[in-house]
Amino acid sequence: MIHVSENAKEKIREIRQSGGIKEDFFIRVSVVSGGCSGLSYKMDFDNESKPNDQVFEDNGVKVVTDLKSFLYLFDTTLEFSGGLNGKGFSFNNPNATRTCGCGESFAV
Repeated sequence: MIHVSENAKEKIREIRQSGGIKEDFFIRVSVVSGGCSGLSYKMDFDNESKPNDQVFEDNGVKVVTDLKSFLYLFDTTLEFSGGLNGKGFSFNNPNATRTCGCGESFAV
């Protein structure tokens, strides 16, 4: 399962409204090579499912990831912070053994 916090849900709703993104688009989350810790998160709106996609719905938000990324993202929570310490989406990933200072990459 991939979880979505209340703050992330509200921000996604706001982005949908301001960007004219249709309701049939879901959040696609993946893990790619890169960053100072070795792996980075990638997140986008998408409306095309792929054969090995893992599909979850939490807090009214549909989240899709590929099978390989799901191995890294199991039980992760998508968060959003609008505070002074850093504004934007972040991932609270209990599988990460190390993260970089900016929180953009991780290692397992």
